[in-house]
Amino acid sequence: MFSHEYFMKMALLEAEAAKDLQEVPIGCVIVMNERVIARGHNLTEQLNDVTAHAEMQAITSAANFIGGKYLKDCTMYVTLEPCVMCAGALAWSQISKVVIGARDEKRGFINKKLQLHPKTEIITGILENECSVLVKAFFKEKR
Repeated sequence: MFSHEYFMKMALLEAEAAKDLQEVPIGCVIVMNERVIARGHNLTEQLNDVTAHAEMQAITSAANFIGGKYLKDCTMYVTLEPCVMCAGALAWSQISKVVIGARDEKRGFINKKLQLHPKTEIITGILENECSVLVKAFFKEKR
């Protein structure tokens, strides 16, 4: 059986891929039956598209893999708490579980008092330090 840390490390690799492209280093993977079925990292600069967040990329990829729009038996591992837009997409997808590395106190959906699907389980704090340091270092370099 694989651990949450195992899959979060895969999401961190996606975040590193975003960083290599000068994108905000956020990454995610979507897992079904302990198998990664989708990966995503931020592509907003590359695609000149404000909606090209890691989560959106992965949700679309997972839906294509499954052949349907609902991700009921899936878990998303994401390095940073999803924003309001991504939370809306996750709610509509009816994803079973979202595992978050670092919280985003300013832009994350939790402090905005938003709910995902009622059956979606949310777990926070998995490899929180590694996820947080990556984003903070990126913005420190930019300033």
